[in-house]
Amino acid sequence: MRLSSSVLLCGVGILCELAAPTMARAQPGGAVSPTRFAILQAEERRAATAADLVTLRSGIRSRDPQAAILAIRAVGRLERPALVSDLIPALRFGLPEVRAEAANAIGQAAQGWNVSGPRPFGTPDIGAMLTTLVAYLDDEEQPSVRAALCESIGRLPYQDADDAARAERALVGMAGRAQGIPDRLGVAKGLEALVRRQHDRRAPSDRAVDALRTLAGVFDDDDANGKTDRLRDARIRRLALEALLSANAIDEALVVHAASDIDPQVRRLAMRAAAMSGKGTGVLARGLQDPTAMVRLEALRGFAARRDDGACATFVAAASDSELPVALTALDQLGVCGGYAAAVDLLAATVNDLSRAGEARGWHRAAHALVALAAAAPDRAGAALGQFAGSTRWELRVYGARAAATLRQPELLRRLAVDPDDNVVEAAIAGLSKVAGHQEDSLYIQALSRPGYQAIRAAALALDETPGGDAAVPALRAAWTRLTEENHPNSSDTRAALAATLTRLGTSPPAVKVASRSGESALSTPALRRLAAPRARVTIRDLGAFEFALFTSEAPITVLRFVALAESGYYNGLTFHRVVPNFVVQGGSPAANEYVGAADFMRDEVGLWPHVRGAVGISTRGRDTGDAQFFVDLVDNPRFDHEYTVFGQLLNGFDVVDRIVESDVIERIEIMP
Repeated sequence: MRLSSSVLLCGVGILCELAAPTMARAQPGGAVSPTRFAILQAEERRAATAADLVTLRSGIRSRDPQAAILAIRAVGRLERPALVSDLIPALRFGLPEVRAEAANAIGQAAQGWNVSGPRPFGTPDIGAMLTTLVAYLDDEEQPSVRAALCESIGRLPYQDADDAARAERALVGMAGRAQGIPDRLGVAKGLEALVRRQHDRRAPSDRAVDALRTLAGVFDDDDANGKTDRLRDARIRRLALEALLSANAIDEALVVHAASDIDPQVRRLAMRAAAMSGKGTGVLARGLQDPTAMVRLEALRGFAARRDDGACATFVAAASDSELPVALTALDQLGVCGGYAAAVDLLAATVNDLSRAGEARGWHRAAHALVALAAAAPDRAGAALGQFAGSTRWELRVYGARAAATLRQPELLRRLAVDPDDNVVEAAIAGLSKVAGHQEDSLYIQALSRPGYQAIRAAALALDETPGGDAAVPALRAAWTRLTEENHPNSSDTRAALAATLTRLGTSPPAVKVASRSGESALSTPALRRLAAPRARVTIRDLGAFEFALFTSEAPITVLRFVALAESGYYNGLTFHRVVPNFVVQGGSPAANEYVGAADFMRDEVGLWPHVRGAVGISTRGRDTGDAQFFVDLVDNPRFDHEYTVFGQLLNGFDVVDRIVESDVIERIEIMP
């Protein structure tokens, strides 16, 4: 029997408590009404005209709940605080799903509040928004809506300490009268956001810290019923621990309790807490023996942060971990162990063993060991550097450039700065600019004519404040003109670097006339109908596959664009170029680089679905700059909530995602409507 996506998503745990309305909407079936479609079009245009605003405002007042939800969400995503007054009446809508969406949209709209600049007439200040949200929180009967109100209260962009204190009191008060999991989750999300955003302005009160400790489960029992609740409350405890870490409010009891939690992500956070605070004697050592790789990995980082006696021996032992991401993390840490003979010997042996360098998943240990050896024992690393710089695998040449920068070997960096691969050039120029500075400006100027945005950007940064402006300026202006005439939105970071360097050299980018570019819309009624409840299956070469549900209802434009690219074969053969253990894996760049993606940007569609472990998001470098690169959250990343679009959630294959390493190849992505 094949389970539905909504049933499988319940494996995420507490998400099922709050996701039921979302999951119901994610499978609407039937036709997309003209009103709903018009709302989606207005949102895609970012309400560029008065007519679009009329469409959205009319949608908010619609008797069709789905149309109202779409319009409310769209207005929030505009991040125009002046429109908050249009959203407030929706807090009185009959259906709780609509009220929850309105609470979230107010929190999102407030993010555009400008502290110093002019504000449109009628824009409420943050204090007034807070007063409104708290009043509705006090009167609201539905837990799911209270949860959304709590989260928005926590994430308003407070500038006034008194407003932040009022928000804290409201959340702590709600914690005292919480009636179930949704209430506690809402409070945890609100307090986590508030503490994270405000910790540099004000410390949380003792009452807030006590509330967070309660939510973290410090006072829970461990009987059979307690263990059941702890399974359901796991995300609450993670959020509370995140907040306590932000507040630096860690003590021995908290660390010890969290380290024995039934949830591996809580245990992972306990390792972070032990490292940061020095509390929890023996916790990090026990973490190294944990059955879950993410906990072992975080324990390793803890040893690196604390630099305890015996840390280098710990790293040496962990370098043989059965999970490659853990072993690579251990090798990385050995860079500080130059005085420990066993560490240096291990690194040297690993560097010199390139027997599997030709395999897609066989080169990583040697590459990581080389960079660590360059820091730990430069003389021994230098002898091995040539075989990396001359490798036929470009990834090994990148690591060779990084090691050469540490070893301060300009000759090798000069050679790699003209490498056929732009990723190698980027790494070489970044190192050469540190080692030789403007002595190598001719190489940086030469790189400005390369096709890869990442190499051009590195060259522009290296030429910043060069004394040889007479030679550099024409090349910089030529690169700017070429990219501007090319008219690809996803070269924006590179063009920004070129412009900044030109400005600091006393000139400005040349004026270039280009035709306005508007990417073709992926929105269509047939596509929305076909993709009412789709799944995507991603097959990784030599590793396996994972599947994730696509959230057409929550992020329709993103899903339609992703599906169109996947079905065209765009992703086939691309790689996961960014792998950060216990954080994210990111892929989908034609050049295996953060700065090169699909030419046209896609709009952000941030919403209620959180960045929990297994969430699938779109990588951006600023609002509305998604270039079809996607990432998977390896752990809960609450600071990503409402910042990066979530357009899917893993259904299976967590073990596959956890084992992804740099340059793993996406064989294909299949869409199953």
